[in-house]
Amino acid sequence: MRERVEIASGLVLRRWAVRDAAPVTAAFADPLMREQTGRPIGSPEDAREWIAERTAEWEAGSAFAFSVVDGADTVLGQVSVGAVNRRHSVGWVSYWTTAAARGRGVASQACRALARWAFHEAELFRLELGHRVNNPGSCRVAHAAGFAVEGRQRQKLAYDGLRYDVELHARLATDPEPVAASRECISTRACT
Repeated sequence: MRERVEIASGLVLRRWAVRDAAPVTAAFADPLMREQTGRPIGSPEDAREWIAERTAEWEAGSAFAFSVVDGADTVLGQVSVGAVNRRHSVGWVSYWTTAAARGRGVASQACRALARWAFHEAELFRLELGHRVNNPGSCRVAHAAGFAVEGRQRQKLAYDGLRYDVELHARLATDPEPVAASRECISTRACT
């Protein structure tokens, strides 16, 4: 499987490397990122451990995480397919971007490229993802990357004592490539 994917816009998906510890530490210092990992990433050592976990998952074939970088190799975010189920050829897609990269289409471009990679390189058939219904940015990324809405999981996630519904999306290997971003979400407030 390819460990580097170049996108026509100049973005590159590549495997995480130890040299990425400082940008990972900086990314997770953003308050919006604190909920994106199971434990705090507050130091370069924490970041190196996080990168080592991504490497181990790749080697085991259970998850495939890519850093999203620009032409200068500046880390802009991550896209990954995890919870890989080989029996059913299914994986769970996740993504995040640094504060500087948000709103520029980085996540949607990277997610589209990741989906093509997952279908052709990892030989998956179905990709799933979910986002809190109060996260319109993530909803826009899912639609722009060709993931159709499939439903809602009520009060699935809990953060700071509050429960949140999650909107589910999926994309199949047989679905057409997305051409334009759609704003069709279950929650009309989710994609505004």
